[in-house]
Amino acid sequence: MSIVVGGVIGSGIFLVPSTMIQKVGSVDMLFAVWICGGLLTLAGALCYAELSTAMPEAGGGYVFLRETYGPLWGFIYAWTITWVGKSGAAATLGTALFYYLAHFFPGLERVLVTVPYPIGPGGEPLEITHGQVLAMAVILALALINYIGVKSGGRVQVVGTVAKVGLILGIVAAALVSGEGDGANYAAAMPAAGGVSGFFAALVAALWAYEGWADLSYVASEVKEPRKNLPRSLIGGTLIIISVYAVTNLAYFYILSPAEVGVSDRVAATMMERVAGGTGAGIVSIAAMISIFAALNATLLTSPRVAFAAAQDGLFFRAMGHVHAEHRTPSTSILVIGAWSALLVFSGRYENLFTYVVVATWLLYGMTTAAVIVLRKKRPDMPRPYRTLGYPVVPILFVLVAAGMFVSTLLDSPRETLMGLTLILGGLPFYFYWKRRRKYERRGA
Repeated sequence: MSIVVGGVIGSGIFLVPSTMIQKVGSVDMLFAVWICGGLLTLAGALCYAELSTAMPEAGGGYVFLRETYGPLWGFIYAWTITWVGKSGAAATLGTALFYYLAHFFPGLERVLVTVPYPIGPGGEPLEITHGQVLAMAVILALALINYIGVKSGGRVQVVGTVAKVGLILGIVAAALVSGEGDGANYAAAMPAAGGVSGFFAALVAALWAYEGWADLSYVASEVKEPRKNLPRSLIGGTLIIISVYAVTNLAYFYILSPAEVGVSDRVAATMMERVAGGTGAGIVSIAAMISIFAALNATLLTSPRVAFAAAQDGLFFRAMGHVHAEHRTPSTSILVIGAWSALLVFSGRYENLFTYVVVATWLLYGMTTAAVIVLRKKRPDMPRPYRTLGYPVVPILFVLVAAGMFVSTLLDSPRETLMGLTLILGGLPFYFYWKRRRKYERRGA
């Protein structure tokens, strides 16, 4: 459960309410987006619980798509998660970490060097800050911790999750009992795009805050009593996350008006600065950094298992399937994903990065959720210790919303969407090469 809760609650709840209120304008609509995102996440967790208990193997979605649609789709999942989904998520979290650390060290936001080519966000020159270099160092350090062993990474995860949830709830309580708020804020609004496009743009931001709920399936083979513990952790963890997000947003808009939230880069810090001055803002920044740190660790703990599983099947770089003789971890996969994640820190601002991640991963989540329906028809005799609540309505609704979100995001953020799709399609030549090599090796055997 600490992987689910700790992997999801990271930077999003501290930063994305600003983006969301800019898109929808009103507080009631913002809460509708949070609820929609939470229910969508819960629907996905219900589906993943069935798939994970039926196939408790390392790799999660890679295994599910391989068994449902064939090796090509399993490969696409592994390729996307490795080079776009989870590496991009780690880069986004690292970027968010330095945003909050800059509260104490403003110099981190200074530009260290400018690359005079149009490879930065929006086709502008690429500016590399001191904070981005620090974010890279943190990512690489956590990769080394998880390289040493799953137990060391797991201990960091449990401690970080307990600390962050306790600090967030403490901040919320301090705001709600402070007497500094105004209930009229809940009925206020600010100018925004609104409409269907605004709703889906805000939903992309909310789903970034919910991103990570599927990560537990990647380490399913290393979970004790998976048929019992996987559904409990997925469903229970998701319900905890929804509750934490709901009360946190109640606190934000009790203290701040929609317009104030909309112009704040660090919403939680702005709120606590109003309540308790500079000390309050400092406490929030510490809480945010602990939260982001735990989420970043969860990403680097779980995601390398996907490339590892594909490599074991001969459908990825062979070295990614290596298991360290002493530490018993997918060591090469961890180091490669850690290094690539660190490099992606340079690819864009926080908003660019989370859009790039959400679009790619939710395409795969939609296909994986549809696998529940396909496998019920294709393999009816497969043991299913847990069956999706609300089947078939729950997986169908999930797939429809995921498809609608992709189309809306393609129209709203074409650059980030096309970047993600280009990287996904770029893997196809590798797949056909590895498929042919595997066929020749089998003939030789």
